[in-house]
Amino acid sequence: VQLQASGGGLVQAGGSLRLSCAASGRPFSSYAMGWFRQAPGKEREFVAVISWSGGSTYYADSVKGRFTSSRDNAKNTVYLQMNGLKPEDTAVYYCARARGITMGTMVRQYDYWGQGTLVTVSS
Repeated sequence: VQLQASGGGLVQAGGSLRLSCAASGRPFSSYAMGWFRQAPGKEREFVAVISWSGGSTYYADSVKGRFTSSRDNAKNTVYLQMNGLKPEDTAVYYCARARGITMGTMVRQYDYWGQGTLVTVSS
């Protein structure tokens, strides 16, 4: 399984970005998919997770109401729409495949990770 994240960049506070994560390999639609981020000097933290069908999502409190995750199983791709970006959202964002259908919030609940895409929000 390979995950390729893209869509990061530099944006001003209040702006928007859309991250994509394309998956190859084993069936994509059988797994929940998560987004995590890691800021310099900090631990990797949970951002969002979407169920295998796309029918359920769950977000960290820090992004709730601003970020939206979606997926297109026909394209083996999951998305993270980020609106109202804040400087504290600056981090490398990672997509990850859950170990099953469980929509976990912990790093250890995910077994495959993308390479990360950098999001920088200027004030």
